[in-house]
Amino acid sequence: MANALQQIIRDRLDSERWSYGDVARRGGIPRSTVHHLATIDHMARMPQPATLEGLAQGLGLPLQTIRRAAAEACGIHLYAPLSESARTSEAAGDPEVDVLIASVQRLSAEDRRHVAALVESLLNRASDDS
Repeated sequence: MANALQQIIRDRLDSERWSYGDVARRGGIPRSTVHHLATIDHMARMPQPATLEGLAQGLGLPLQTIRRAAAEACGIHLYAPLSESARTSEAAGDPEVDVLIASVQRLSAEDRRHVAALVESLLNRASDDS
């Protein structure tokens, strides 16, 4: 059974009659990368942001669609904000923020407390530096 990213790639290739090479050229990424993403059953981690951007461009689809499909293929659920204005300008469109938020759910309660303590410590350190 194809994962979400595989399905998007395959559907787009079929509907547009494109090859992996066509998508790669359009997106400025290696053909082997397009082939890998279209054929791998389970991704252990999210592809690099530049890879996702190139794939989105190559497929002619919105980056957010590709990012969500890749996250789902990794077993991560990305949450969409209620509105674009709900995001801070600093974090807007940052895939690392999305992955961090989504990944916290997969941690044990004890590990989430450790993460919360670390974040609080980092924020306190940042405010002390200002």
